[in-house]
Amino acid sequence: MELTDVAATIERLPPQNLEAEMAVLGSMLLEEDALVRATELLEARAFYKEAHRRIFSSMLSLYQEHVAVDLVTLTDELKKHNLLDEVGGPSYLATLTSLVPTAANVEHYCRIVKERAILRSLIKAATQITSDCYEDATAPDILLDQAEQRIFEIASQKVKGDVVSLKELIKSSIETIDALYQRKGFITGLATGFTELDQMLAGLQPSDFIVVAGRPAMGKSSLALGVAEYATVVQKIPVALFSLEMSKEHLVQRMLCSHARINAHNVRTGMLSTSDWPKLTQAAGKLSEAPLFIDDTPGLSILELRAKA
Repeated sequence: MELTDVAATIERLPPQNLEAEMAVLGSMLLEEDALVRATELLEARAFYKEAHRRIFSSMLSLYQEHVAVDLVTLTDELKKHNLLDEVGGPSYLATLTSLVPTAANVEHYCRIVKERAILRSLIKAATQITSDCYEDATAPDILLDQAEQRIFEIASQKVKGDVVSLKELIKSSIETIDALYQRKGFITGLATGFTELDQMLAGLQPSDFIVVAGRPAMGKSSLALGVAEYATVVQKIPVALFSLEMSKEHLVQRMLCSHARINAHNVRTGMLSTSDWPKLTQAAGKLSEAPLFIDDTPGLSILELRAKA
């Protein structure tokens, strides 16, 4: 792509859907449930048109003050802040309500508005990244980190929890319990290979964030390696192992010694017996087939780790 093509792309009208924005606002005026749902899914900045941002913010203010939101109260709220004429006057507000016959599709309209907002954010981030690169005043590593941060912030806009009724949760829980009943095992998650630990935790569960803490030289790395080895060698589950201190060669040596059941000190000092070699060879064969991936990049940031994973 030529430089002129890039400039032309930047000068194009940013992604937006004014009809969807109007449909969201109209739905919010029709039903309170639609207003609540829209405020859960969107922020004022998601709207492309400034008038729509002001209308959305005014409706949100009324709702937060426990005032019923309708044409009369919204008109009064905008008039109090001298914004009524700026947003198009009473006639424009009336147009919003007549645009949609029902508020049933408000979530769909919100998704359209949010998708366009994300695209605009990406364009803005890309433009800033391009500008920073041309300035040549910052180290490439820092520019990469800044670029990753901008993209991560945009990606996080999509991650938003949803309210789930107790009825739905109970149904899901019963289905999970039934599946566990059919399996009749004490391990419901990912087995670690440590029997007592699996009995206490029922395995490593999805979405769990597990921290292994302890004083130096207490076996934290050995435990983590043991869990990784059992998952990838025995259960054939792909594992990504990030080591910020220990080299990948050292990690592999420890895994070989663990799997071959030979003394790691003897390996490091070269004091291997004749009987150790067949064990090492057999262990190497099994480990080489395991879907294990190791990265020993020092000082890896969370963003870099996430990108590699």
